[in-house]
Amino acid sequence: MSDTPLLRTERFELWQPRLGDLPGLVELIADEETRRFLGAAVADEKTQFEKLLKNAGGWSLYGYGAFHARLPGEGAIIASCGVFHSWRGFGHGMDDVPEAGWVIHRDHWGQGVAKEAMRAILAWFDAVHGPRRIAAMIEDGHVASFKIAAALGFVAYGRQEHESAPVTLLERLPG
Repeated sequence: MSDTPLLRTERFELWQPRLGDLPGLVELIADEETRRFLGAAVADEKTQFEKLLKNAGGWSLYGYGAFHARLPGEGAIIASCGVFHSWRGFGHGMDDVPEAGWVIHRDHWGQGVAKEAMRAILAWFDAVHGPRRIAAMIEDGHVASFKIAAALGFVAYGRQEHESAPVTLLERLPG
């Protein structure tokens, strides 16, 4: 694996998953308020190890996945943002598709991390994989994520229940 980030933005370095990322992923969602809109997310090593392997596998099979955002030259993961391949199991355009998502460490909320990182990631995705539909889903009440999604060009197309919570289904169409 490379010793350099795959992408850089004005303020962040965006890395593919690395073997040493497990502690940072646990820390990323350790805060209860951060997990508020993450469904059944659990901040333990076993669950985050499985997520890390799933993400690394997505990169291997599809050539894209979540990026781990860091401040330049620092090791701490401040966000996990990206386009990953998903299969939610409830159809509605959410199975076997690229899906966008972002989780920001609470210490960095309100600083434009998701918007900046996702703009770079979406531009990279379009350049490498060609412009195509990307799905997303956001749990009801997550006002900040709805604002980010709108700024990135996502529009609502449906509703669904996911892990006992109502979610809005969104999509970003090519063009």
